[in-house]
Amino acid sequence: MLEFDYIIVGAGSAGCVLADRLTASGRNSVLVLEAGGSDRRFWIKVPIGYGRTFYDTRVAWCYRAEPDPMLGGRSAYWPRGKVVGGSSSINALIYCRGLPPDFDDWRDAGNPGWGWSDVAPHFERLETRCRGRSRQGSGPVHVTDVSREIHPASRHFFAAAREMSLPVTDDFNGPHPEGVGFYQITTRNGFRWSAADAFLRPALARGRCELVTRVLVKRILIESGQARGVEYLRGGRTLQAMARRGVIVSAGAVNSPQILQLSGIGPGALLQAHGIPVVAHREAVGANLQDHLAIDFFFKAREPTLNDILYPWRGKIISGLRYIATRSGPLSTSVNHCGGFVRSNAEATRPDLQLYFNPITYRTAPANKRPLMNPDPFSGFILSYQPCRPKSRGRIEIGSPDPMVPPRIMPNSLTDAADIADILAGGRFMKRMVATEAMARLIAEPIPPSILDMSDDDMIEDFKQRCGSVFHACGTCRMGPDPATSVVDNRLRVYGIDRLRVIDASVFPNVTSGNTNAPTLMLADRAAALLLGE
Repeated sequence: MLEFDYIIVGAGSAGCVLADRLTASGRNSVLVLEAGGSDRRFWIKVPIGYGRTFYDTRVAWCYRAEPDPMLGGRSAYWPRGKVVGGSSSINALIYCRGLPPDFDDWRDAGNPGWGWSDVAPHFERLETRCRGRSRQGSGPVHVTDVSREIHPASRHFFAAAREMSLPVTDDFNGPHPEGVGFYQITTRNGFRWSAADAFLRPALARGRCELVTRVLVKRILIESGQARGVEYLRGGRTLQAMARRGVIVSAGAVNSPQILQLSGIGPGALLQAHGIPVVAHREAVGANLQDHLAIDFFFKAREPTLNDILYPWRGKIISGLRYIATRSGPLSTSVNHCGGFVRSNAEATRPDLQLYFNPITYRTAPANKRPLMNPDPFSGFILSYQPCRPKSRGRIEIGSPDPMVPPRIMPNSLTDAADIADILAGGRFMKRMVATEAMARLIAEPIPPSILDMSDDDMIEDFKQRCGSVFHACGTCRMGPDPATSVVDNRLRVYGIDRLRVIDASVFPNVTSGNTNAPTLMLADRAAALLLGE
């Protein structure tokens, strides 16, 4: 029997931050339980290696969503990190705080303390901003400007943006994030810099934090309405650990609601159907599932792109040697080189699309694989867009009382009419961009289907047939003021159960406009401050 002040379920982005912040004073002891193993792997540390780790069952939960009716019955692939560092160890590295109105929306939904003015100081506290030799800030998260590594083909994207009179920003995480620009990534000295690097390892070095890997949490132990500890499987044995001050579930938007439901906290009818005693009837556990959907448009290019560097063996060897010698070159960055947050039309009151320009194609990749180290054998590039704030809501439900059985993921995509309007607005925007003179100078030919040939109805149908998740799942343990429609309050305490919190992207009331890793780190930092303040 182990006993600690706090038990954190999950060594992902949020769990790592919490482990660090809660042990910094030396007063608290913390146990971190992680389903995966070590993150000390070559393809995790090499930034472009995420193209392989996305589909590696050794480091990822390789989930499949239920057939999605509005997407032609397709079952989307949903990878989540199952490794120390969680999804911050396998993601595409982009660091975007989100837009200030995203967080004001959280506050205005009945969550005081979560507006932009409240959360901005936590972002600042987290970050060290790296631009060449200059450094700004002193936080543990290294946010690197890799614009020097950006492929020269990107100049056509910026020229097209100017032709469309789009604003330009030099920093998506600065005071003016709207516009097109270069993406910043979480690397340090050319290596991926995950939440485990930034937070968990310093916590472990203090001696007040213990990490146990390759465990599967069966349930939270609840007595008299209080979370007392957790029960988990390790090496075929069922073990327990007790928490003096509280249990924190930080297992992510898929696994956090699964763990609550396995513990008897969730929709009563669902729990009873699986023979699980109802500890707290909470319909909202697993509801409010949100994600970003994006669509790619592929083109053959009139000039060399990353395909020409990374497809031939000679180019692979040269790029590998360059990376080994200097920690620079194509292997040192994400393939999401540039993009932006833009308004699809003049009537939009704030940015409603996120754009990506990737100077690489992998259209011929086998199904369910993304061998980004082996792109297509011709010069090519990708333009993508995703609507920023989807309105449709899905669900996560356990499929069995056995924790080893994956939960059912029901995205319920595009069921809100507003989302159809958003994808049409995005398609029209993309059509205008592809038709610019600047893009014409780069495009040799579209790789079908060509958006230039599509009507409005065609664009909607194409999106339904080809769109995919950008892996920004959130919202399934929503923060809100009403226990009937939310799971946690604004201090992230689970309604109806004392000494139990959920702290990760599952508590987002609404998905932020862009990539979700940075907001998750911020949320955990602010949550730790609330905990320590108590």
